[in-house]
Amino acid sequence: MTDVDVHQHLWTPSLVTALRSRREPPFLDGWTLFLDGEPPYEIPPADHDIARRTELAVADGLGRALVSLSAPIGVEWLPAAEARPLLDAYHDGAADLPAPFGAWAAACVRDIDANATAGELDRGFVGLQLPANALADATGYARCAPLLDLLEERDLPLFVHPGPAPGGSEGPGWWPAIVPYVQQMHTAWFAFQAFARPRHPRLRVCFALLAGLAPLHGERLAARGGPGEKTDPDVFVETSSYGPTAVEAVVHALGPDAVVQGSDRPYATPPRHPGFGLGAAAAYAFRSANPRRLLTGQE
Repeated sequence: MTDVDVHQHLWTPSLVTALRSRREPPFLDGWTLFLDGEPPYEIPPADHDIARRTELAVADGLGRALVSLSAPIGVEWLPAAEARPLLDAYHDGAADLPAPFGAWAAACVRDIDANATAGELDRGFVGLQLPANALADATGYARCAPLLDLLEERDLPLFVHPGPAPGGSEGPGWWPAIVPYVQQMHTAWFAFQAFARPRHPRLRVCFALLAGLAPLHGERLAARGGPGEKTDPDVFVETSSYGPTAVEAVVHALGPDAVVQGSDRPYATPPRHPGFGLGAAAAYAFRSANPRRLLTGQE
């Protein structure tokens, strides 16, 4: 497999049109995004220009750039009647993106419809993204179990991404990305171990933003009565917004086979040094070998 970035976002014209058709959050007014409980956010149109993004992906040396629905805007949490038009618009646009783009499917988590998700996966999506705050406890994993069962049946991976962070207007602009997003990922990491892995033993999963650095708490987990540190070859973390210090620490905790490159473009940029200072072998593992195992289950 060629070099892969497992985590990007690209709003296609069909999704933009669907968001502009709404009058309740989430919606777009021009290029101003309105979310529930957050201040309006100005989106640079160039960030979602398909031709420009294609050029950037090629310049980054990527053979595949995997886009996903921006889960923090809250589409997945809408009632099914409201979510469906937006999900359809996302899937239609993402399915038509040119190479080197691929995409993760999305699903309503308020009203689960595994049959609808199966239909989207039939279109060639690489797996399914779910918001982390839908997978925060036993109840969340039980509600989403039909979707996870579907992924196991199809031998496709799950991508866990931060969900909505209401209350963002109460802090500085960087607050959601640093506090609630990280907390969501930290919670989802441990909830997966406690509630998902026993029911879904074959599921491959990737956690965004190094799972909020949750893997670094393995010693504390063991000290407080949790399971001891054990490598799970089907659990991965991606690197978006982190640098050598955090990546090296996570590699020390999980091993080099657990890390895959993700950039979160356009909200962050790919690392200048793909191996994060750990050498050429690490760069190959993060960008090629590990994404291949995540996406296909094959060495």
